[in-house]
Amino acid sequence: MKPNKMDIVLDLTIDALYNKASGVIEQARTTAYRQVNEALVKRNWELGKLIAEEELNGENRAAYGTSIIKGLSKRLTYSYGKGFTKTNLYSYKNFYEMFPKIFHAVSGKSQALLSWTHYRTLIQELNDEARAWYEQETLTQNWSTRTLQRNIGSQYYFRLVASQRKDLVRKEMVELTAPLQNPDPTEFIKNPVVGEFLGFTADSSYRETDLEQAIIDNLEKFLLEMGKGFAFVARQQHIHTEKRDYFIDLVFYNYILKCFVLIDLKTSTIEHQDVGQMDMYVRMYDELKRGKDDNPTIGILLCDDTDEDIARYSVLHDNDHLFASKYMLYLPTPEQLRAEIERQKAVYFLKEKEHDENDRE
Repeated sequence: MKPNKMDIVLDLTIDALYNKASGVIEQARTTAYRQVNEALVKRNWELGKLIAEEELNGENRAAYGTSIIKGLSKRLTYSYGKGFTKTNLYSYKNFYEMFPKIFHAVSGKSQALLSWTHYRTLIQELNDEARAWYEQETLTQNWSTRTLQRNIGSQYYFRLVASQRKDLVRKEMVELTAPLQNPDPTEFIKNPVVGEFLGFTADSSYRETDLEQAIIDNLEKFLLEMGKGFAFVARQQHIHTEKRDYFIDLVFYNYILKCFVLIDLKTSTIEHQDVGQMDMYVRMYDELKRGKDDNPTIGILLCDDTDEDIARYSVLHDNDHLFASKYMLYLPTPEQLRAEIERQKAVYFLKEKEHDENDRE
């Protein structure tokens, strides 16, 4: 059946209106992203300026500055929540000292700004000339944060300066960073630093597929119902290092074992870097969270991609004996974890099948 003339005109009108409405929405988003970013960068720069200037007032500047940052971090965290750790405050101070004129251009207009995550990456480069070059290249080439991080980490500037075939070095860089140049268009708002700045709490749904989330939801219930001393602490707990942000899927405290238990789920086969990442979580927890009477932190790394090697238990090497002789009495076995994950996958796919069948009716 051919569409009549009125239907064709209506479709064309809707198409034209949709295109105009999309333009308005995208423009509004771009403006909002830019304004939020400018406010975040300016806030961090001004905090860094305050700290740097106050540090100059102390006679023993190093000790005075450390005390100031420690006390300020405590007060700001109490009043405004996350985002004001000592590490972050030092980053703000370094940002101001490395970019002292970013908001004081001669023309009276501020220069074009990158995102805060770009600046947080740039301050890792201690060479002034290299840092200025990376900044300019990021602006002109529209490098993502991940591309910038890779280029700094691989000494791209210094390799380019030293090379007799700069075109080959550039070509290689473009090819290697191409996969890093297509971020999620909503990545800026999903960024946990931006979320904290806007007063949002971390939302695990930003970072999990439906299947992953279903498994994690039920693993939490499974462990709490085991009756072996598990107490829930946090989900998607944010851990920030100088180079990137991490999220631990589930954190528990076991009051029988007197230790933290960290659980991370992978939707692909467990790789060596995944084990290394969990070991980093364990070390950070032992350093930052573990009390003097607590036993060493345990990490459980799960994989739902294969029936083999479904679970890996991670603990620092010097605690292996303690782990083997005591912890396994109260932790779920690999077989229990495998069975629970497989059960939740079966339930999930059954629900999805029923949902699809209902949609077709």
